[in-house]
Amino acid sequence: MPQTITRGYKTLLDEANAKIRTVPVDEAVSLHSREDVVFVDLRDPRELEREGRIPGAVHCPRGMLEFWIDPESPYHKPVFAQDKTYLFFCAAGWRSALSAATAQDMGLQPVAHMEGGFTAWKNAGGAVETVEPKKA
Repeated sequence: MPQTITRGYKTLLDEANAKIRTVPVDEAVSLHSREDVVFVDLRDPRELEREGRIPGAVHCPRGMLEFWIDPESPYHKPVFAQDKTYLFFCAAGWRSALSAATAQDMGLQPVAHMEGGFTAWKNAGGAVETVEPKKA
């Protein structure tokens, strides 16, 4: 029997965007040097190697987000236990919208996501550093 998807990604994105804060890329560039803001890069390692990264951003693969945020998880990362603003981004802003909504639902606050993602960041002249491929 074929599957019937009742809530597609567009609906999920609309729902996420309705409840989270979206930061325009020009504002994100101005927030980059602040100590009270953590930039969270949700892209996979291949994207970082191919496109580069925002200096100082925490890399959290999207598949580990919930586990890294939850202090009861064996995979918890202390970076998510700080009293800071968390600014999520991905390549274009889809994964980061869903991630910010999930993080907010889990109780992490304050959270936001960067409109247009890393692509918009680069186009706006935001700082980018090279990521060396991991040796096997």
